[in-house]
Amino acid sequence: MRFLANENFPGAAVSMIKSAGHDIVWVRSAAPGASDLEVLARAAQESRILLTFDKDFGELARASALPASCGVVLFRIPMPRPSDVGARLAGLITARDDWAGHFSVVEPGRVRMRVLA
Repeated sequence: MRFLANENFPGAAVSMIKSAGHDIVWVRSAAPGASDLEVLARAAQESRILLTFDKDFGELARASALPASCGVVLFRIPMPRPSDVGARLAGLITARDDWAGHFSVVEPGRVRMRVLA
């Protein structure tokens, strides 16, 4: 899968997702300071699934015409301990392969998914 990790996504999780064989770009390295609209546009242009802790992307995704190859995964979970953050977040992401075409919210104990329209 192809992912775009927002600036607020932990670097340890980016590294573990990459180690699992996925194509991932981290905004903190590739485009620091990019606006939310620029980040979402990049995800759409590059057919990537955006990984973020930023609630603003819910409204932006709803207002945008994102392609089915794109998606947004919003994490609404407490941040794991620094020693566990990479494995925990990477495990949540790599456990599924149906993120594309959805706005997904990862909460403690559940994942809610809505088709992007």
